[in-house]
Amino acid sequence: MTDARHTAPDYADVVLLLRRWAKELGFQQLGICDTDLSVAEGHLLRWLALQRHGQMHYMARHGSKRSRPEELEPGTLRVISVRMDYLPSGARASEDVLDDPASAFISRYALGRDYHKLLRSRLQKLATRLERHIGPFGYRAFVDSAPVLEKPLAAKAGLGWIGKHTNLLNREAGSWFFLGELYTDLPLPVDSPVEEHCGACTRCIDVCPTRAIVAPYELDARLCISYLTIELHGPIPEALRPALGNRVYGCDDCQMVCPWNRFAQFSGEGDFLPRNDLDTATLAELFAWEEEEFLTRTEGSAIRRIGYERWLRNLAVGLGNCLSATDSARAALLTRVEHPSELVREHVCWALRRLDL
Repeated sequence: MTDARHTAPDYADVVLLLRRWAKELGFQQLGICDTDLSVAEGHLLRWLALQRHGQMHYMARHGSKRSRPEELEPGTLRVISVRMDYLPSGARASEDVLDDPASAFISRYALGRDYHKLLRSRLQKLATRLERHIGPFGYRAFVDSAPVLEKPLAAKAGLGWIGKHTNLLNREAGSWFFLGELYTDLPLPVDSPVEEHCGACTRCIDVCPTRAIVAPYELDARLCISYLTIELHGPIPEALRPALGNRVYGCDDCQMVCPWNRFAQFSGEGDFLPRNDLDTATLAELFAWEEEEFLTRTEGSAIRRIGYERWLRNLAVGLGNCLSATDSARAALLTRVEHPSELVREHVCWALRRLDL
């Protein structure tokens, strides 16, 4: 195939095609920006200096490659950002799960299949279509898989604005969506950022169970339940355990109360529908899984990344907070009181002491 770039394609027309193809591939939005992330880089460096990344050492490991796309992928001129909604239809309401201490709350994004492969596959298909149209070009796809500042890039590409909870917000879609990127050497026309629309609202700050949103637009990951249940490898700080309630994988509270999420649409992707009744399971049912069952039931799920040991750790905390059903919670915990993992045993013992208060 002749390299069509030698004939100088009309890049404005290329963008129109990209937007159309993105919709056909299941993305709800596509935007384009340049690689200047100097403002976001300043925020990142301050966040790292304050040690707010906790054990997420990978946030600092790659130096400026995270905030300078052309260093991560030489030759990059533009970043194509895409959005895919993930809110699963038919799932048990989040509020109902949280209001039932015996139930296990799992962040909505993790109820179905792992999104990484799905989005990466669709991004690859988007790039392949473009390659067939204009000829070979340089690109690399990312879906939360490399040192990429996906939210600042998406904001710069006009997909939304970063809210006070540090998630990306869109006026028509709220925040229940995944992001993906194509780094490319094509000099595509760029989109304009949108205005912020948080105003004086502080609902996300006020609702955070652990006060992890320490100031508007500032998150201390060390306090965030998503960090504590997913990223943290050791024991969960005792002072924070009661605040976890029955949240055993992630936390959606700041998104649930956001007024903009009244505009969120349910996803049409079957892969994002709840699997293994994870939206209705009780803490005791999940705590009874042996490791083989855990591996089988979390195959293809984002949950598997925390491993069985941390899965039991999180569930033990949830059972310890199940103060309205102490007998059944205690019975479940007693089955793991001699678990070979010291991490699991310590959290089980804490939970049993809490139930006896």
